[in-house]
Amino acid sequence: MLMGPYSVLNLLGLAIQSCFIQNILLFYFLGMCSYLACSNKLKTASGLGLAVFVVMTLSGFLNWLVHHFITGEGALRWLNVTGIHAQHINLSFLEFLIYISVIAAFVQILEIVIEKFAPALYRALGMYLPLITVNCAILGACLFATVREYPLIPNVVYVGSAGLGWWLAIALIAAIREKLTYSKVPAGLHGMGLTFIMTGLMALAFMGFTGIALDHISETDTYPILIQEETTENNHFIKL
Repeated sequence: MLMGPYSVLNLLGLAIQSCFIQNILLFYFLGMCSYLACSNKLKTASGLGLAVFVVMTLSGFLNWLVHHFITGEGALRWLNVTGIHAQHINLSFLEFLIYISVIAAFVQILEIVIEKFAPALYRALGMYLPLITVNCAILGACLFATVREYPLIPNVVYVGSAGLGWWLAIALIAAIREKLTYSKVPAGLHGMGLTFIMTGLMALAFMGFTGIALDHISETDTYPILIQEETTENNHFIKL
């Protein structure tokens, strides 16, 4: 239940896949709103990225507990010890509501902490800090982890690496946008136009990590299989 069939090498491969190969922002394009709005300055982008990383990791952990002990199929079987036979109750229809509630609770706590200890960052983020609650990247990572049925430790590795990948992406584009302020940009590409182009180029660059396959991440993961098939086909063409 903690590790399942995963080894340490599997966890490393899962972290690399979540952070680079299937980057939650550059591969799935989740969380684009705050990514585009808060990436003008590197300091602000890094603060938001750290906040998203913390919320995504902690809410991913708690939502795993919610799925396995409350909303999942047969999750309520632990109530048998109290004499209540609830193993046949399926509360999966409540998962969206509970997941978002968990995320919202963490965001509220984080907002209080940032306002207390980093007021400048709190003012810079403005309305985008409470909007982390509806950041689809956080909910998406929790749902991906649920659908893929990761054990506890791989689940934490996955959501944490996904948050780290989102942080990395927004920090990179913020650094690029800061450099572009000193460059001569064509009038038609000012603002979001050039940002979208740079985001596309970053996504293409991250696709270069697809060839990294440390080990099979899970039995249902298709990436190592696709890589192996592609390598076999390339070797076949080389022989021809």
